[in-house]
Amino acid sequence: MDAERTEPFITRDANRFAMLLFLLSEAAFFAILIIAYVYFHDAVKAGPDAANSLDPWKSGFYTVFLLASSFTVWRAERCYSRGHNGAFLSWLLATILLGAVFLFGQGREYIFLYRADVTVSRNIFGSAFFTLTGFHGLHVFLGLIALAILFVLALADSSGRQSSAVRTIATYWHFVDWVWVVIFSVVYLWSFF
Repeated sequence: MDAERTEPFITRDANRFAMLLFLLSEAAFFAILIIAYVYFHDAVKAGPDAANSLDPWKSGFYTVFLLASSFTVWRAERCYSRGHNGAFLSWLLATILLGAVFLFGQGREYIFLYRADVTVSRNIFGSAFFTLTGFHGLHVFLGLIALAILFVLALADSSGRQSSAVRTIATYWHFVDWVWVVIFSVVYLWSFF
């Protein structure tokens, strides 16, 4: 019998288990922020709100890049598991670029909103919106750093010693992508339908 198969999941892949626990705590944070956003959604009586401040088409355009990055990180993970280091690096780089385009789009949206006097301190919508999307943007940024470190390590060492890191970081990236699906649905789409 293979020794790896007889070990409990926690021992077999402690990094991934730790990441899953971390993501569970992060899911709780995001759930609280989303619930707060929904709770305060109707509290805005005047001034900026989602319907008169946000552009779901532009945000949807950049959302496509983030969702595509979930596909590319999956492809990178598959190529890595098959030992195709060149393809792994290409898919990983594509993931990094797609994530960076998403963050660029979020930055553009923040600049537009700031120029339209939609700020954290303007009203409850601004506070809830920037807290929720900013918290997510921070997670995307940290994920990009992790992906970039993984990319550099893979360039320097093709021995496969970072296999646990590949799975762990990919799991984190999928989480960040799918949290955005919920945020985009609640913040951008709910106000318009």
